[in-house]
Amino acid sequence: MCKPLAAPDSPWQVFLIFLRLGLTSFGGPLAHLGYFRQALVVERRWLDEARYAELVALCQFLPGPASSQVGMALGLQRAGYAGALAAWCGFTLPSAALLIGFALGLQNWSDSLPSGVLQGLKIVTVAVVAQTVWGMGRSLCQGARRASLMVLACLLILLWPSAWNQLVVIGLAALAGMLWLQAPVEAAAAPGSRAAGAGPAWLCLLLFIVLLFGLPLAADSSQWQPLQLVDAFYRAGSLVFGGGHVVLPLLQAEVVPNGWVSNSDFLAGYGAAQAVPGPLFTFAAFLGAVQHGPLNGWSGGLLCLLAVFLPSFLLVAAALPFWDRLRHLARMQAAMAGVGAGVVGLLLAALYQPIWYSAIAGPRELALALLAWLALQYWRLPAWLVVLGCALCGGLLGLGH
Repeated sequence: MCKPLAAPDSPWQVFLIFLRLGLTSFGGPLAHLGYFRQALVVERRWLDEARYAELVALCQFLPGPASSQVGMALGLQRAGYAGALAAWCGFTLPSAALLIGFALGLQNWSDSLPSGVLQGLKIVTVAVVAQTVWGMGRSLCQGARRASLMVLACLLILLWPSAWNQLVVIGLAALAGMLWLQAPVEAAAAPGSRAAGAGPAWLCLLLFIVLLFGLPLAADSSQWQPLQLVDAFYRAGSLVFGGGHVVLPLLQAEVVPNGWVSNSDFLAGYGAAQAVPGPLFTFAAFLGAVQHGPLNGWSGGLLCLLAVFLPSFLLVAAALPFWDRLRHLARMQAAMAGVGAGVVGLLLAALYQPIWYSAIAGPRELALALLAWLALQYWRLPAWLVVLGCALCGGLLGLGH
């Protein structure tokens, strides 16, 4: 018998849970989704696999960083708007603080971590995503039809890789589920899950639109650089699909030609962002701290960090209440069954390319990845301990040379 879903937590409890995730979640957005699943679906039973896959799919359709938006949505469901803010703070602040600190000490920065440690962090990503595909596949791809949808989604992503194709594949999976699959028996909602009302949702959507179109007008009529920074980073967070790597060229086009950040500092910060846990969008904090202007350092870093993540918060708060109402329809449940299979296919494709190709260069890397997967899947070691172990082994073995 399945364990009952857990009762809601306080915002402080949500913050502490996501703070630990923010300190240990290396490997990019797909790996973050794996860490979230292990900590919140498997261990704490905040929600079931199907509901988690729905949230992942919903956030894939929204512009912005998908993993951070999933965290906000989970916090919103557990503890309301305060919970969404607590989840974002816990998951984001560790990497933001590290990158601001790096910006402040950029002139004294050495060659950072040994390449073997960084390679070990890439290898643990393979294990985390493999465990996620294994667990979600067993739950969401039962039967020939769902398994077929999973494989087709994987093939489409591999053959035509792009952020836009991910949205197309998820949409096709929803359509196939609606036409081809039976609506599953709806799982019980988490006890006391706090869904926001339609009124606040409309207000968040209105605020998102007003800022998206109003900030450029205000920035054009003003020469105040902090307002221009807010406009640039808010637009970048509003208009990008596909995660942190896609936002980088948008940010570079804003901050380098304007003379706010030198290209060498931009590239140095991008390299440092690969070595810290948490979302890549926190690169905005580095840019705000290192930029030349009246606001830099901690104040500039926090200003740009808030600006780039604000659209994600508003969109999640606007979309989730309406989604919670639509998902109870039988046809929508069938569509979401197809989406669940499609999400597993998307993760499987990502496991192959780029995660496997960037991490597994030979037998030693494969052996370490298999041991990490075994430790997560069967030994039930905590993810943070496996992350530290892989980083240490990578450094000792001299991987990546």
